Order: sequence, then C-alpha cells, then structure tokens
Amino acid sequence: MDLTVVAYAVYLVISVALTVWVARTLSQNGRIFLADVLQGDEKLADAVNHLLVVGFYLVNLGFVALYLKSADTVKQARGLFEALSVKIGVVLLVLGVMHLGNVYVLNKIRRRGIMQREQTPPVPPQGWTAPAGKPRAMPATGA
Repeated sequence: MDLTVVAYAVYLVISVALTVWVARTLSQNGRIFLADVLQGDEKLADAVNHLLVVGFYLVNLGFVALYLKSADTVKQARGLFEALSVKIGVVLLVLGVMHLGNVYVLNKIRRRGIMQREQTPPVPPQGWTAPAGKPRAMPATGA
C-alpha cells in the first residue's frame, strides 16, 4: 500500500498547526516588545505586529506548500515516520530561523531608539561651558 498521500496529509496538518501556534505565540508575546521598540506607540505596535504576523504566515505557509512534494514513495509505516520527521524538522528549523531573524532586526531597531533617546538632553542647553584644562584669561574691560 502506498502511504505517500497519508504522509502528505499528516505533514500538512502538523506543519500548518505548528505555523499557526508559533505565529499566535509570537504575536501575543511580541506586542509588548514592539511597543517598547516603537517608544510606547501602541497603535503603531499593533499595526506592525499584524503586518509581521501576515508576513510570517505567507513565508512559512508558502514554504510548507513548496516543500510538500516528496521524491520517494512511502510504502511502509517506517518510511512514513522517516519522511515526516525530515519534513517537519525542516519546517521547525525554518520557523526558528524566521523567529530569530525577526527578533534580531527588532532588537537592532530597539537599540537604535535607545541610543537616540540617550543622546537627546532632557532640557535644551542654556549656555556654554569652557573646556576643562587651561584657564582662560578674562577679557579686559575698559573701566
């Protein structure tokens, strides 16, 4: 009996379920991180979060669909498990790489925002101070 179609069906169910679970987890827990990255702008954080989730779904479900085809026919239960383990393992690795890539980029954006906030003085400058080192002579006044 050819179990290739069974392998396809099980692969699709598990891969789509994993993609949905990871996307929901990242969306729920990433919202707080995005709000911090975007300096407390929650509406913008929600919009960016939604766009990231849509992109995540498109990339990962596209990969799952493209990776569906198998060169070998599956004839035994052992072959079914071997084929599924390879395919699902690759899907998990792709999901992990996508997640790490997102976190890396967002962390870079967050660090840049922190650096910009630290460079801005809390109040505008009120005057200039002479550099420390040699004392400057006071200008003579004609009195």
